[in-house]
Amino acid sequence: MLAVHASTTRRIDTVIFDLGGVLMRNGRQSDLVRRFPPEVADVVLRVFMGDYGADNDHPWHRLERGEISFDEVRRMNRASLAEIGIEMPSPAAGSTVPPMTFDPNREMLDLVQRLRGAGLRTGILTNNVREFRDLWRPLLAYDELFDDIVDSHEVGLRKPNSAIYELALTRLNAEAARTAFLDDVASNVEAAERVGMFGVVVDEDSDPAIAAVERLAGLARNRA
Repeated sequence: MLAVHASTTRRIDTVIFDLGGVLMRNGRQSDLVRRFPPEVADVVLRVFMGDYGADNDHPWHRLERGEISFDEVRRMNRASLAEIGIEMPSPAAGSTVPPMTFDPNREMLDLVQRLRGAGLRTGILTNNVREFRDLWRPLLAYDELFDDIVDSHEVGLRKPNSAIYELALTRLNAEAARTAFLDDVASNVEAAERVGMFGVVVDEDSDPAIAAVERLAGLARNRA
């Protein structure tokens, strides 16, 4: 049996999670280019996402802000890759989303439940795409696990723009200095830190990130 206690060492009262690569095991940038040979992966990722640590008019950035459709971006990507001699795999007939399913990160979701049990607020801040919504939204009882969800395409902003972090904090009635933010993209974490939050980078092995949040939240786990 797992008992959870909140100690007096708590430094935060709110935790905000990214979705892909954090609450879900997949959805990382590397997943987008896995259908290509490894030797062209870096080039393909640059075509697909541009400078992800920026927030500009690259098609993927516009897609995440809800300004254009996934199908438009896919056509532009196909043309850009063709110019440099890389063939983009054809989508299934009638498909408007990539062939993928999301895999919930059960250890991270256990952390969410323990945080809520200890009285902390929890939220999601995700750079996401309108056409992906039906892939992830039915998987979890989000309304029970999180106090709020900020989805980039719905609000017209995307990480690393400081405005989207501030929006997430406002909607959660949270103070930056009392909030932890988890993301698998280092530039997104750095942007959260510039706003004043505790930043936690989530690697493929999410255990170190979970342990970091436990320390910040003053959670102690006693196994019996």
